Amino acid sequence: MTDNKGQISAEFLLLVGSLIVVMLIALSFIASQNELSLAMSAARNGVYEGSSYASSAIYPTDTFNDYSKSDYVMLVPSSVEIVNISYEDMGYDSNFEKNHIQFKVYAHSSKDLDKKELDSIGDRINYNLRKSIALTFETTKSTNKLYNPVFSPHYIFTTANVKWV
Repeated sequence: MTDNKGQISAEFLLLVGSLIVVMLIALSFIASQNELSLAMSAARNGVYEGSSYASSAIYPTDTFNDYSKSDYVMLVPSSVEIVNISYEDMGYDSNFEKNHIQFKVYAHSSKDLDKKELDSIGDRINYNLRKSIALTFETTKSTNKLYNPVFSPHYIFTTANVKWV
């Protein structure tokens, strides 16, 4: 007569231990994807805020005066349409010990603007994108005034120049 009671509990412990390991791996992956989804959502909010405020922004006095003297189109409401927002994994950044994600915004303007004006609107869009991510992850104190780069627990975020299509 053999006693099988010890064998059953060992198999049970092995099964439970394996399930815990699988669950921890899955949770790690889900948390990482959730962080990227949250960053993308914040980026979208920032981009739309930046594109809609491009013409109604508050400028420093000297900048406003420069724009006024040159009949700068930025002072007149403009119509900017966001075509696409994407991100690319740039790999591991050893300086910050985090994965580097770069956002790229594709936009279209219904007005005929020169390169300087498009660059200025693009800078405002990217600024608001980065600012929105910094506010979402509450990392405004760990970056500079331009929010470049922006941090989250596992990622560092930057922006490429807005691509005008």
